[in-house]
Amino acid sequence: MSAPANTVSDAIQAALATVNDPEIRRPITELGMVRSAEIGDDGVVQVELLLTVAGCPLKEKLRSDITDAVGAVPGVTGVEIEFGVMSPEQRKELQTKLRGGGTDQEPVIPFAQPGSRTRVYAVASGKGGVGKSSVTVNLAAALAARGLSVGVVDADIYGHSVPRMLGTEGRPTRVEDMIMPPESHGVKVISIGMFTPGNAAVVWRGPMLHRALQQFLADVYWGDLDVLLLDLPPGTGDVAISLAQLLPNAEILVVTTPQTAAAEVAERAGAIALQTHQRVVGVIENMSWLELPDGTRMEVFGAGGGQTVADSLTKAIGAQVPLLGQIPLDTRVREAGDEGNPVVLAEPASPAAAALGQVADRLAVRRESLLGKPLGLKPAGS
Repeated sequence: MSAPANTVSDAIQAALATVNDPEIRRPITELGMVRSAEIGDDGVVQVELLLTVAGCPLKEKLRSDITDAVGAVPGVTGVEIEFGVMSPEQRKELQTKLRGGGTDQEPVIPFAQPGSRTRVYAVASGKGGVGKSSVTVNLAAALAARGLSVGVVDADIYGHSVPRMLGTEGRPTRVEDMIMPPESHGVKVISIGMFTPGNAAVVWRGPMLHRALQQFLADVYWGDLDVLLLDLPPGTGDVAISLAQLLPNAEILVVTTPQTAAAEVAERAGAIALQTHQRVVGVIENMSWLELPDGTRMEVFGAGGGQTVADSLTKAIGAQVPLLGQIPLDTRVREAGDEGNPVVLAEPASPAAAALGQVADRLAVRRESLLGKPLGLKPAGS
């Protein structure tokens, strides 16, 4: 005896509610993407689905997920899906739902709001060539592997390299004036390299850099992130200043090598926090040594630079700035980055991956919101 039609229909709706949009990461039923879902006398379910944009790159992923979910409902013998496209009005409605405000509302940076629970780490260095981007993408991949929701902003506009290192080949999708970031290895990522043709150079002055960073933070739909990492350009220029204005609660991670000259420049990058009133969460020393086949260590770039920077910043800032970790020099870090598969995932047992994983463990703490919590304050004299 077959199940009542309404029971099967309810089960089909429940199955569709388990399917998330691959970009927005929320149920397709909640996003208004399911226009209809009806089962015929032969048990075949006809689903009409509205894509956010024509030519959606993840259309086949949606087809597969819907077929699997609905096909598992008892009484269903097959699933046929017809794809349509949302109208401009429906996209506006979706945008409103995602942003939680009116369609004419000015985009805001969610990470700068008082109730944000996202830890924002700005990865900085005094000079180029110290492996700042490699550290950023490996920390992002390691944090995502630990179950956190992670995003990366490639804020190095002139020297963007994060998409290649994370193996991100997708392009952002637009829903009205919102940007859906591609995802790789569980990490959402946005970079100016996704908007420029080929390997074209970006030739912009300060105001354009500020606007680009603002759009990456406000116009991109990040969802509910635990951690946001920003890969900053070297030095203390326009982007570092814009970051302080747009995300005053961001915490600075300083990357250096053991070399004395690099350490001195890195101190300047960290000391900018004195002017911006941001917290320096710690120092990471990269390329600390090369482990030789006999087990001995060759200190290719000298020794002690990371600890020197940490001690100097502790003294200058007046608050403890720890040396979070020392990452050994390992060709596998470079090879994995070139292949788009971070070493913490490709070679998790390697010394460099282990050291990066330990740093990630120290950073994997979600910020607690104070909204709705009693602060335990009492009027004077009470």
